[in-house]
Amino acid sequence: MPIIEVNQMTKDYGHGRGVFDVSFEINKGEIYGFLGPNGAGKTTTIRHLMGFSKPQKGRAKIFGRESFRFYYENMKNIGYIPGEIALPAGLTGWEFIDMNKKMKKIKSDTPLKQLLDIFQFDPIGETKRMSLGEKRKLAIITAFMGDPDVLILDEPTSGLDPVMQDVFVDFLKLQKKAGKTIMLSSHMFSEIDTTCDRIAIIKDGYIVSEFITNELKHASLKKYQLIFKTENDFNVFITKNKQSDILKIVSSNPIALCVIFECDDSDINGVITELSRYETARFSHLKETLEDYFMSYYVGSKDFGGAL
Repeated sequence: MPIIEVNQMTKDYGHGRGVFDVSFEINKGEIYGFLGPNGAGKTTTIRHLMGFSKPQKGRAKIFGRESFRFYYENMKNIGYIPGEIALPAGLTGWEFIDMNKKMKKIKSDTPLKQLLDIFQFDPIGETKRMSLGEKRKLAIITAFMGDPDVLILDEPTSGLDPVMQDVFVDFLKLQKKAGKTIMLSSHMFSEIDTTCDRIAIIKDGYIVSEFITNELKHASLKKYQLIFKTENDFNVFITKNKQSDILKIVSSNPIALCVIFECDDSDINGVITELSRYETARFSHLKETLEDYFMSYYVGSKDFGGAL
């Protein structure tokens, strides 16, 4: 049985804002990436999954229990990092940690000591005087110090310096090896790509794609760049292969004599035979990254000002 379940969850705030018919499942020991820009619906989904809000339609469950109804029971075994850190005023870092220990009835200080060492953090100062990076470290430490089975992380490395971001990613991989179930919401491609087993892309409140990370890396459909030596060969290739059965022309540049096309691995021998008829200056594989795939959904979107 999945540890986390979201089924046709909808929260409509009006004017196209909210989340709509969102569905996904996360199994034990899996890291599930939730990828999208600010405003796409990541935090709204997480808030309903945590039980902070009740969906208008559909369900969100953790441990088989409805999130909103069983909020207090679920929170005992969930580590949560919010996207925006709002710490109570008038407390030191140690006092905030102690408050969380009492709320979650944490007995052992061993995980806490390990976390303070890993993230090189001394919680002696007042929370209101902490930098964004220090507040983020404090949020990470309090989320993990109870050794919870489920971790729900909303932009967890925002505000951390690059070194600490790498430390966090390595730490997350160790949590996966320990069998933890993790939902990682982020807009950082490298963070998602290096940690997650499966990834969902959310746009305008809808999940527009869900896939296994390795399937994207090893997809049989490949993209190639071809540069011709002569204008004649460029024109002949374009004309001949507009309706080809073995390749698809994605774009062409007559000034640079450049063509970008896609073909399946099963057709590559036929493509090589076709290319042998022309004088070419360059033929190279264009590896598609997670960012490339993501941007195929967002090119021209208002979220990126149409610039990408």
